[in-house]
Amino acid sequence: CMASSKVAIYSALFANLLIAVTKFVAAAVTGSSAMISEGIHSVVDSLNEVLLLLGLKKSKKKADESRPFGYGKELYFWSFIVSILIFGVGGGISFYEGITHLQHPELIRNPSWNYIVLGAAIVFDGISFIIALKTFNKHRGDTPFWKAVRKSRDPSSFVVLFEDAADVLGLVIAFGGVYLGHRFNNPYFDGIASILIGLLLTAVSAVLTRESRSLLMGETATPSVLEKVVQMAESNPVVEKVHQHLSTVLGPEELLLILRLQLHDGVSSADVAKGFKNIKEAIRLQYPNFRQIFIEPVEEK
Repeated sequence: CMASSKVAIYSALFANLLIAVTKFVAAAVTGSSAMISEGIHSVVDSLNEVLLLLGLKKSKKKADESRPFGYGKELYFWSFIVSILIFGVGGGISFYEGITHLQHPELIRNPSWNYIVLGAAIVFDGISFIIALKTFNKHRGDTPFWKAVRKSRDPSSFVVLFEDAADVLGLVIAFGGVYLGHRFNNPYFDGIASILIGLLLTAVSAVLTRESRSLLMGETATPSVLEKVVQMAESNPVVEKVHQHLSTVLGPEELLLILRLQLHDGVSSADVAKGFKNIKEAIRLQYPNFRQIFIEPVEEK
């Protein structure tokens, strides 16, 4: 899963770096506000991809004395930063650029440059989007799209997907602004396109920030998994019932589980130790992502 996410990130990074250069060249030649916004958009996206790769690398660091539960949430932190950057830098600057262009309108020069660059960008970003979509669809399986986004524990997959989708939609908006501005000899269309791109990035940022924050704050395992874990624990001969279960996500492929069990009367300490060991082994065999499992007996209140 992590390897396929990296493929999507690298493809997006390559596309954004290549396109950013061409967008700024076209913006300098034509004076298009929408093209400047799109160039900024590609630069921000490139930085975002670098930060996601940094988060993936840091999340792989092994647990130590200062972080006994590991560094898995590093990815969630950097994904949260990426979500804010999309809004603060990408959306904010695009919106500002659009307002400035409306205040000081200027007709686009040599619009053919914009058409060439935007057309090429749509192709490259479209390919990157298809790669990201296939990666995400592979991860989610039969799970509905929005449910998979909410339940995903690997933000690198859906962050890149949403970025690429925003790229393609932003390019279509920029193309429309350039065309309408040239067609009707009206510079205001270009400024409006920049504002729409800014609003688009802000909307994408809001969705990604919400999901990244949820992961950073700590999500529990899915109810269906916890239900099966309870059944597995209660099927052990020493256990009367599961008194309480607590779980939290530590990283894309790692969860922590705490089980507080009420035991049958009269069981020996040796049977309890063996029973707890068997419960842990059974859970890990079926759900290997439960890397940290703690079990403690409780007395019935």
